[in-house]
Amino acid sequence: MGDISKDINSKFANNRIKALLNILYTANWISSYQNEFFKAYGISPQQYNILRILKGAGEPINVQIVKDRMIERSPNATRLMDKLCAKKYIERLACSEDRRVVKIVITQEGKNLLESIPDSLNNDLLKNLNEEDAEQLSNLLDKMR
Repeated sequence: MGDISKDINSKFANNRIKALLNILYTANWISSYQNEFFKAYGISPQQYNILRILKGAGEPINVQIVKDRMIERSPNATRLMDKLCAKKYIERLACSEDRRVVKIVITQEGKNLLESIPDSLNNDLLKNLNEEDAEQLSNLLDKMR
């Protein structure tokens, strides 16, 4: 297991600062890990999140709903969706009642891609935590926010 003090070769003024820096360091570690994992599938973690949102919705939804449900709120969500459209993983549907409204739906190709991605990512990231540890960590992060 890691130790932030050793990993970045530093000492901290107090445990609160250590905890904050550890969260930032860990967030970066997770992001790097996810980027590398999804590279093999030709998508980014944010694009994976969009595909999961659309699959879970089960019906075409507005772009704004997708943006609101994203874990990592991204100002470039439209560009991410453009790339998914180009790869034929999602489709844009014009609304017949209001031309300004565009709905997004996952295609069968997008569903196939999701099915091809193993669930091992989360297991690998959390392999050093048991259920009780994971619950405690989640509760502490909720408390922090």
